[in-house]
Amino acid sequence: MGIIVVHLFSSSLVNICSKRVCSSTFCLLVLVRFLISSTFSTSAHGEAMTFLTRSLPPIIIIIILVFLTAVRTLDFRYHSNREMEQFLLQVNASNPDIAHLYSIGRSTRGQQLWVLALGVHPHQHTVGIPEFKYVANMHGNEVLGRVLLLHLIDDLINGYRNNQSWSLQLLSSTRIHIMPTMNPDGFDSSDTDCLYGRGRHNANGVDLNRNFPDAFVGLKAQQVMNEEKREAETRAVIGWLRKETFVLSANLHGGALVASYPYDNSNGGEELVGGASVAPDADVFIHLSKTYSFNHASMHQGDMCNEGRPFLHGVTNGYQWYPLSGGMQDYNYVWAQCLEVTLEISCCKFPPRRELPGLWTENRKSLLTFIQQVHLGVKGRVLDGSGTPVQDAVVEVKGRDNLCPFKTNRYGEYYRLLLPGTHSFTVTYPGHEVLSETLNIPYGPDTFSAMRHDFWLRRAVTATNDSSISAPTANVSNYICNQTFDQQGACGAAGAVTWSAAMVAVGLMVALQRLRD
Repeated sequence: MGIIVVHLFSSSLVNICSKRVCSSTFCLLVLVRFLISSTFSTSAHGEAMTFLTRSLPPIIIIIILVFLTAVRTLDFRYHSNREMEQFLLQVNASNPDIAHLYSIGRSTRGQQLWVLALGVHPHQHTVGIPEFKYVANMHGNEVLGRVLLLHLIDDLINGYRNNQSWSLQLLSSTRIHIMPTMNPDGFDSSDTDCLYGRGRHNANGVDLNRNFPDAFVGLKAQQVMNEEKREAETRAVIGWLRKETFVLSANLHGGALVASYPYDNSNGGEELVGGASVAPDADVFIHLSKTYSFNHASMHQGDMCNEGRPFLHGVTNGYQWYPLSGGMQDYNYVWAQCLEVTLEISCCKFPPRRELPGLWTENRKSLLTFIQQVHLGVKGRVLDGSGTPVQDAVVEVKGRDNLCPFKTNRYGEYYRLLLPGTHSFTVTYPGHEVLSETLNIPYGPDTFSAMRHDFWLRRAVTATNDSSISAPTANVSNYICNQTFDQQGACGAAGAVTWSAAMVAVGLMVALQRLRD
């Protein structure tokens, strides 16, 4: 009975406000008070929020959403994009010490592409702390990843607040970026079909996992990639990769149960071995994929979806499974120095709601353990002859001829995911002698830290043709790399504006909270 009365009251109030019977200020104050204090129905809340969103600027809406949203237990269901946004805003406002919400851009239909960063230094990169990311819902009708990543956020924060060591160690040693949906428009148009259905593509009907620059196509055609012609979601992710130095990543899909690793494509060159397109870091990719599959309840058993295509240990080379051009995981690896795998986490693209708790249980350990693998190998900085960290120094590992060489970031840092053992490094930087060192690298994930090692360069005495002096090289590979990856990406400035707006909103929310108290 109480809920009916509240609903009738809210409907009348919204009707009065919309007809301007009372002043807009009065209506706003009454609606705010109503939303704060009432036990409201979903429809009553929706009517009130619809009025507010049509009447107020976006920045004020953000503040109100954060300020008014009651703290609720995250349930197992498919949340709408609006509900997901409200959850992320609430988490961000409630945990300013370990959470930072930002947008990397907008979808084709203008929806924000939200990312929540978690860590003890969530707002910006910290030297020595690796950057990790999860991306879900790239295909709008493959939806389990959305649910899992929201619950992963909830799990990490609750673990940290309850002083659980696993969460404390992860958030103290890693900056974790979580994007629950890369294709919110596709999700909005999707149906619940298990295998096919609508919503896979974005609002322009484009498959986002075929829309990235492709190294193999580029090397054959020697073409310049025209980013402006790519989809809004793709451009946003490319800009994101230029801004952050991601080390490890996974994108979550559905329709199979397997961990797939690069390469997804080939031009028939030396990378093609026995039907697989083998990346220079294949040993690391196989380890990463097996880490997920063997910590999963059943993925490691192989053909769990009864498709007649058994995946040994629940992993596969992407090209060997089926070739594709323009995939996101290859782009991450070739141009962003980020090792990414594709996680197919459910046989059904849109699992029934009743199965969601069990699917979370099956994937939880895998999701957490995979993050921990960001601490494989070695990390450190490259310093020039004066002891200053330098950007764009090339850090190569013997036997790993990457299409685009791994380079130091703007802080002079490098991160190389490597399995334990002895590895030989060559470091080159213009005007300095080529440095070669051999390191014995232990297994880092158990201690939540990769081995630390700085490379100290010596300035070249004279400019000669001595092969021990580093000099720039020019070849087709470098041409393609330089055309498609620029540290000063165009999205950097836009991203900074969006982040600042979010921070202003949170600050105002805190001020309102203090006034209310």
